[in-house]
Amino acid sequence: MVIGCFGLLPVYWLLVTAFSPTGDVFAFPPHLVPRHLTLSHFDNLLHTPKLLRYLLNSVVVSLITAALSVIVSAYCGYSFAKFRYAGRRSLMYLVLASQMFPQALLLITIYLVFSATGLLNSYLALVLSFTTFTLPLCIWMLKGFFDTIPDELIEAARMDGAPTRTIIHRIMMPIAAPGLIAAGLFAFIRGWNDFIFALTLAGPDRQTLPPGLVNTYVGEFQTAWPDLMAASLVTSLPVVIAFVVLQRHLVAGLASGAVKG
Repeated sequence: MVIGCFGLLPVYWLLVTAFSPTGDVFAFPPHLVPRHLTLSHFDNLLHTPKLLRYLLNSVVVSLITAALSVIVSAYCGYSFAKFRYAGRRSLMYLVLASQMFPQALLLITIYLVFSATGLLNSYLALVLSFTTFTLPLCIWMLKGFFDTIPDELIEAARMDGAPTRTIIHRIMMPIAAPGLIAAGLFAFIRGWNDFIFALTLAGPDRQTLPPGLVNTYVGEFQTAWPDLMAASLVTSLPVVIAFVVLQRHLVAGLASGAVKG
């Protein structure tokens, strides 16, 4: 309980700062309970047209990242779970080991590759970089989910004359829907929250919300904390809404993929 309350302190500070007048935000000693409430900081957002561009960039990049991650990880996870071939176990461990590389360590290499191929400042550069780091966990998540589906179901479909493509698309994927939703939500959040790659690989017209908010409200000598907190609150709502709506499927997907039954 104490740890949970401690973890919610940043959220509480964000809410208090977003709804408090600027003078109260910088008052000393600080007020744990706001004395006055205002919506002026949210009104300022309506007069910041750049935020709409950042929001559109985040939506486009995050949705494409989620879709691409789900498609690739679904086939890879099914292959690891249901097929037997030489090098399968080594590939599985290689995918797992790729999670151990610090993302910042690969930033310069990825930047040089995209610079040489002319992909800098493009949606494709962001999507490819985000997908690269979401795939390992998504693959293992869906591999664990496919492990829970009995092989007898596949054998029965084959006895009825169903080809492998039909088995995957019409039988396995619908059953694995909770796992696919969980993987897609994870990839979406990863793309929505990324900062360092969005800042490095994209220019102002392609940047997503995290670096966009910093460029808008954080200056060399001053930071507009109330406006920044208001913008952060608004831009976090899509992820919160998606999590609330898909929570049942997310829990089912994670729980089913956690054990082999």
